[in-house]
Amino acid sequence: MSGASASAPATGRGARLFAEFESAEAMRAALDALRDERYHDLDTYAPFDIPELDEPLGLGRSWLGWLVFAGGLAGLVLSYGIQWWADVYSYPLAIGGRPRHAVPAFVPATFEGTVLVAALAAFFGLLVVLRLPRLWAPEDEIEDFERATIDRFWISIGTLASDLDRAHAEQLLRRSGARRVVTVGR
Repeated sequence: MSGASASAPATGRGARLFAEFESAEAMRAALDALRDERYHDLDTYAPFDIPELDEPLGLGRSWLGWLVFAGGLAGLVLSYGIQWWADVYSYPLAIGGRPRHAVPAFVPATFEGTVLVAALAAFFGLLVVLRLPRLWAPEDEIEDFERATIDRFWISIGTLASDLDRAHAEQLLRRSGARRVVTVGR
């Protein structure tokens, strides 16, 4: 494929620049060149996980684990608290010498409440982390972009200050071995 730009009249702010690469090594070299030029708001698309890209992209650990832990802790406190309130405070029953605050009787329902709230926190937290549901994304406008799930590697640059900045980034990507560079957006 030729290196011609398949760009719409999209320039300046609001436009996203996408570059397609044939290998992970070429994409990594282009990413290093972009980071050396101080480009930011970079994103990568690849058919498999490439852990060595986390550092150049500035990705840290996800906060999702802490959210699930907090959800589980809230579920534990809430489910135990409801049982305590119902059995000890609101409607205490003295039957057969059983203590009002019988901890072993509260364990199964407390466990279920913990797991339920943690699972809900994981589900909704994952939707937030992945920014789902998205009805449209700039990648949807690129022909053959779905090959990023098969055998192609893409880099996207989101923040471009001007047309000159876009042209410089495009030239840098082409020098790094991009098969094609596409501009999508306003």
